[in-house]
Amino acid sequence: MIKLRTALTTVALAGSIAAVSAPAMARDTINIVGSSTVYPFATVVAERFGRNTDFPTPKLESTGSGGGLKLFCDGVGTQHPDITNSSRRMKKSEFESCQANGVKAITEVRIGADGIVIANSKDSKKLDLTLEQIFLALAKEVPNEAGDKLVANPNKKWSDIDSSLPNYEINVMGPPPTSGTRDAFVEIAMEGGCKKFDMIAKLEKTDEEKFKSICHSMREDGPFVEAGENDNLIVQRLAQDKNTLGIFGYSFLMENSGQIQASTVNGVEPTPETIAGEEYPVARSLWFYVKNAHVGVVPGIKEYTAEFTSEGAWGDNGYLVDVGLIPLPREQRMAMAKKVKALEPMTGNEL
Repeated sequence: MIKLRTALTTVALAGSIAAVSAPAMARDTINIVGSSTVYPFATVVAERFGRNTDFPTPKLESTGSGGGLKLFCDGVGTQHPDITNSSRRMKKSEFESCQANGVKAITEVRIGADGIVIANSKDSKKLDLTLEQIFLALAKEVPNEAGDKLVANPNKKWSDIDSSLPNYEINVMGPPPTSGTRDAFVEIAMEGGCKKFDMIAKLEKTDEEKFKSICHSMREDGPFVEAGENDNLIVQRLAQDKNTLGIFGYSFLMENSGQIQASTVNGVEPTPETIAGEEYPVARSLWFYVKNAHVGVVPGIKEYTAEFTSEGAWGDNGYLVDVGLIPLPREQRMAMAKKVKALEPMTGNEL
């Protein structure tokens, strides 16, 4: 009887190991998720990688930065992604979630810079917006005329904010909360405009949670429309409706420059030079994260990251520049490439 129990236990244990091990042997194609902004760059690298090596072309899915990081941090095993792209840096809470789920060793790669643009059709008037006007157009609540309390955003037309702006309805399409572009937009543009109002700016020191709630809450009464993770849909809408504006990464402006134009922000035009030099007010860094435990399990991960961080790809004259990436300074690229090659893990102190 004891022998039978031992045998059954052994069989059950072997079955459990097989069930755990099976996903690790389940695929030979790199699985990448994450940011819709980084997606075009990663796609170009993946296609070249698939053409020029013996490895399969990696599979990419545009889930948004937040959605990608959640999938990435859910666990180790090839039922989970190997790499996630992000148009913002990983949050401390996301790093802690990864650690709790056994995703211990993660290599962080900063790939370059991008600007977030507010664009419209070339058939319409090009706008010159300030961060304050952007906040007044898109915030859920804004200060009243006396500046002593918050009220539901009453601005229906751009001219309600400033008579120099067009006399047509505010209609802006932008990314959902799962998007890194949305995160960066509220943290840079909305918060930047929000701070122009003394009654709100004071809260940053006394009640940071309330401050962020006010500054980061987008209006839900119609003028701002969440357009999902597909930035191409926003571009198509702008081409059809000259009074609609869209929020997305600079690379999409580059790809569609024949149809759409970017508004200036605080008088600054988004260009590679102004974004790299941080003169353009709504600039941000782009990243991807590697699950080190999958290296050597899923073939080609080290080779893919080496291709992405090669001078031929992300350098000053690399092929990613042609699709809108704004490179890091050479010294930073060299240091980052060295870190990637060594698969140097994050400590969490970077965040």
